[in-house]
Amino acid sequence: MKETDREAVATAVQRVAGMLQRPDQLDKVEQYRRREARKKASVEARLKAAIQSQLDGVRTGLSQLHSALSDVTDIQRSLADVSRDWRQSINTVESLKDVKDAVVRHSQLAAAVENLKNIFSVPEIVRETQDLIEQGALLQAHRKLMDLECSRDGLMYEQYRMDSGNTRDMTLIHGYFGSTQGLSDELAKQLWMVLQRSLVTVRRDPTLLVSVVRIIEREEKIDRRILDRKKQTGFVPPGRPKNWKEKMFAILDRTVTTRIEGTQADTRESDKMWLVRHLEIIRKYVLDDLIVAKNLMVQCFPPHYEIFRNLLSMYHQALSTRMQELASEDLEANEIVSLLTWVLNTYTSAEMMGNAELAPEVDVSTLEPLLSPDVVSELLDTYMSTLTSNIIAWLRKALETDKKDWLKETEPEADQDGYYQTTLPAIVFQMFEQNLQVAAQISEDLKTKVLVLCLQQMNSFLSRYKDETQSYKEQHLRDRQHPHCYVQYVIAIINNCQTFKESIVSLKRKYLKSDAEAGVSLSQPSMDGILDAIAKEGCGSLLEEVFLDLEQHLSELMTRKWLLGSNAVDTICVTVEDYFNDFAKIKKPYKKRMTAEAQRRVVLEYLRAVMQKRISFRSAEERKEGAERMVREAAQLRHLFRKLASGFGEDADGYCDTITAVAEVIKLTDPSLLYLEVSTLVSKYPDIRDDHIGALLAMRGDTSRDMKQTIIETLEQGPTQANPNYVPIFKEIVVPSLNVAKLLK
Repeated sequence: MKETDREAVATAVQRVAGMLQRPDQLDKVEQYRRREARKKASVEARLKAAIQSQLDGVRTGLSQLHSALSDVTDIQRSLADVSRDWRQSINTVESLKDVKDAVVRHSQLAAAVENLKNIFSVPEIVRETQDLIEQGALLQAHRKLMDLECSRDGLMYEQYRMDSGNTRDMTLIHGYFGSTQGLSDELAKQLWMVLQRSLVTVRRDPTLLVSVVRIIEREEKIDRRILDRKKQTGFVPPGRPKNWKEKMFAILDRTVTTRIEGTQADTRESDKMWLVRHLEIIRKYVLDDLIVAKNLMVQCFPPHYEIFRNLLSMYHQALSTRMQELASEDLEANEIVSLLTWVLNTYTSAEMMGNAELAPEVDVSTLEPLLSPDVVSELLDTYMSTLTSNIIAWLRKALETDKKDWLKETEPEADQDGYYQTTLPAIVFQMFEQNLQVAAQISEDLKTKVLVLCLQQMNSFLSRYKDETQSYKEQHLRDRQHPHCYVQYVIAIINNCQTFKESIVSLKRKYLKSDAEAGVSLSQPSMDGILDAIAKEGCGSLLEEVFLDLEQHLSELMTRKWLLGSNAVDTICVTVEDYFNDFAKIKKPYKKRMTAEAQRRVVLEYLRAVMQKRISFRSAEERKEGAERMVREAAQLRHLFRKLASGFGEDADGYCDTITAVAEVIKLTDPSLLYLEVSTLVSKYPDIRDDHIGALLAMRGDTSRDMKQTIIETLEQGPTQANPNYVPIFKEIVVPSLNVAKLLK
C-alpha cells in the first residue's frame, strides 16, 4: 500500500506541476482544486456502485447454491423411492406378457378390419386399373395402383411386426396381391412408351407427358418414405424401390442413342454420299430435338430434373459414340473430310449447337470434343496418306492425257489473249484448289499441310514434265514431219510454264498468310528453276527448228557466191520472221528471251562464217564491196530484230553492231591503220582471241605475215578491260583449222 501511495503522490505532483507552469495559472488554483474535487467524488461514487453491484451478485449466487443443494437432496430421495418401486414391480411386468401379445394381435386385427373392404375389392380394383391403363388414363390407374400397394404393404408390415420369420403368411399376402406387380409393370411400359416418344408427345399432347412425370415423381416420394422406414424397421415391400426416375433417364438415353444411330439410311455401296447425308440428318434431328426440349419439355418437368441439361449431355455422348464408330470404319479420303468437317466445325457452328435458339443454355465453348485428339490425328494422317497417293495418281494421269494431246493433228487451244496452251495447268491447279478448299473447311493447319503436299508433288511432277518434253523433242528430231503440230505444242508447253509459275504464286497468296509459313517459300525457287529450264529447252527446240531451215542459207554467207550477190540474208530474214509469226503465240517473258537468243544466234552464225575463211578478198574493191554488203546485211538484221522486239521496249542493236564492227576492219583501205582498227575491235569485244584476229586478217587477203604477227603480239601485250555488262560472243566461235602458228608459216 505504501508503494501505491507513493506512486499516487508522484502522479499527483506531476499533474499539479503540469497545471502550474506559468504565473498566471496561480489565479486558477481554486478552480483547479474544485475540478479535481468533483472528479474525486465521481470516481468514489463509481467505485461504491461497482462494489455494491458485486456484493449483490455474490448474495444472489449464495442463495441459488442453497436452493440447488436442497433440490439435489430431494431428487436423491425420489430416485431411491423409484429404484425401490422398480425392484418390487419386475415380477408384475413379466405377468403382463400375455396382455402385450393380445395388444399386438388386436392391432393387427384392427388393421385387417380397416383394410377389409380393400382386401375384398382387390380383384375389382385390379380390373379397373387394367382398364384405365388400356384407356390411357394413367393418373387414375396409378391412383388405384397406389391403393392396392398401400393395402398390401400395410398388411405385410403388420405381419412383419408380429412375426418377421413367418414366411408362409407373408407369401400368402403377396400371392393374394400378386396382380399388383403385373399392373405396376404394365403401367411402367406405358410410361416408357410415352417417354420414348416424348419429343413428339410434347408437341401434340404435353398433358400426357406431364401426367407421366407426375406419376414418376409420386413413386420417387414413396421410394424415399419406404427407404426411411427401412432404416427404422428393416421392412421393405416387394418391388421397392422402383427407381422410376433413374429408369426414366435411362429410357431417354436409349431413345437418344437409337435416334442417332437410326439416321443412317444409306451405305457406301448404295450412295457415294452416304456419310454426308447421314451427318446432315443427324444435324437436323439433333438441332430440332434440342430446340423442342428447350422450349417445350422443360415446362413438363420439375426444375430439379434439369431435363434440358441432361438431354444435352445424352445427345453429346450419343454423338461422340457415333462419331467414334464412324471414325473406326475404313473411310475414304472424302469421307474423312466430311466427318472431320462436321465434328470440328459444323457441330459447334450456328447450324447446330451454336444456334441462337439454343442460347444461352448451350455454350459451345464448354462442350467436350466429339472425337479425341488422338483419333482426329489418326484420321488426318490417314487422309494425308490417301491424298498423297491420289495426287500422285491424278498428276500422272493428267500428264499422260497431255502427252496424248501433243500427238494430235490439230493445233492446241488458245487462251483469251491468243496464246497457245494445253489444259494441263488448269487440270492440275483445279485439283489442288479443290483439295485446299476442302482442307480449309477442317482447319488452318490442315490447309497448310495440304498446300505443302501439293507444292512438293508439283516439284516432282515438273521434273517428270521436263523429262517428257525432252522425250517429245527427241521423238520429233528422229522424224521432223511428226508430230504434225510439234511447233505449236512446244509453244503451248512454254506458255504452260508461265501459267504454272503464276498459278503457284496465286495459290500461295490465297492459302498462306505469309511465305514463311511452314517453309513453303523454300519450294518456290526450285520450281521456278525447273519451269525456266523447261521453257528454255522449249525455246531452244523451236530455235533449232529455225536454224535447221536456215542451215543451207547460213552456209552461203562469206562465200564467193555471197559476194557476187546471194540473197541468203534476205531468205534468212524472211524465214526468221515467218517462224516468229508463229512464235507470236508465246507469252511475253519467254518470247522476249527467245527473240534475243535468235538475234544472238543469227549474228553468231554470221560471225562464224567470217571466221571460217570461206572467202579471201583479192582486192581493195572486193574488200570494200564485201564490207559494205556486211554493213547492209547488219542493218537488215537489225531492222528485223527491232521489229520482232518492238513490244519489249529494249534495244535490239547490240549483236548486229558486232557485224558492223567487223566490217570496219575489212573495209579499211590503209593497212598502216589496221592495228588501230583491230585494237578498237578488241577493246569493244575483249573475248576475241588470236585465232579470231588471224582469221579476220587472212580474210582481208592483203596483210603480210610480219604485219599479222606484229598486230597479234602488240595486242597481246596490251591488257583489256571488259565492260561489266558485256555479254561475250566471240568465245563461242571456234576457228577449226586456222591458228596463228599456221599463219606465220
